[in-house]
Amino acid sequence: MTEQDAADDTAATEESTASEAQADGNVDADFEDAPEDVTADEVDLGEFDVDDDLVDRVAESDPEDIARELSALRTRADSLESQVEQQDGDIEELEEKLKRKQAEFQNYKKRMDKRREQEQQRATEDLVTRLLDVRDNLERALGQDEDTDIRGGVESTLRQLDDVLDAENVEVIDPEPGGDVDPTQHQVLARVDSDQPDGAIADVHRPGYEMADKVLREAQVTVSESEE
Repeated sequence: MTEQDAADDTAATEESTASEAQADGNVDADFEDAPEDVTADEVDLGEFDVDDDLVDRVAESDPEDIARELSALRTRADSLESQVEQQDGDIEELEEKLKRKQAEFQNYKKRMDKRREQEQQRATEDLVTRLLDVRDNLERALGQDEDTDIRGGVESTLRQLDDVLDAENVEVIDPEPGGDVDPTQHQVLARVDSDQPDGAIADVHRPGYEMADKVLREAQVTVSESEE
């Protein structure tokens, strides 16, 4: 063997020894969190659900392969942890957005309620304003001399009032005698003898009113009752 061959063998041996030392170091680093003074024989594997095939594979694997696999697992665990943190941040952001939307909706609802209330108030003010003209006309009619015929003025004022009610979609419930009784629109005051068929409307005591298909006041009627 030449001196050059001997030198090459020595270098190869040193390189192999260095690789083994590095592998041992990686394995030691991966298991550096293990409790001190505990041997493999002292670990009670009965407390864990251990896959026997995994144990055999670890025992038969090269330390460098185990170290690389552990490193890959740790890298994946770090990546998953980062994803979880990102998702937690996204959830927190969505929750904040939801809270803002809920607050905006509540504010919108309050504004709409206030607007509806204001519109109702304006509608009532408009109706009262038109009724004031009717009242003024009635007051002027009553202010005439006793000998003055105020019938024409009263009739004119009544027409004015009817116009106001008509503008508000108010309709009169004034059934004809002989018609059928409608419990939703008619209030029966009494049963009386009349020329109308039995159970039909005999007379209207007071008309009723309805607005937008809602009965404001029922018409008061009497009902015919035939003699037996």
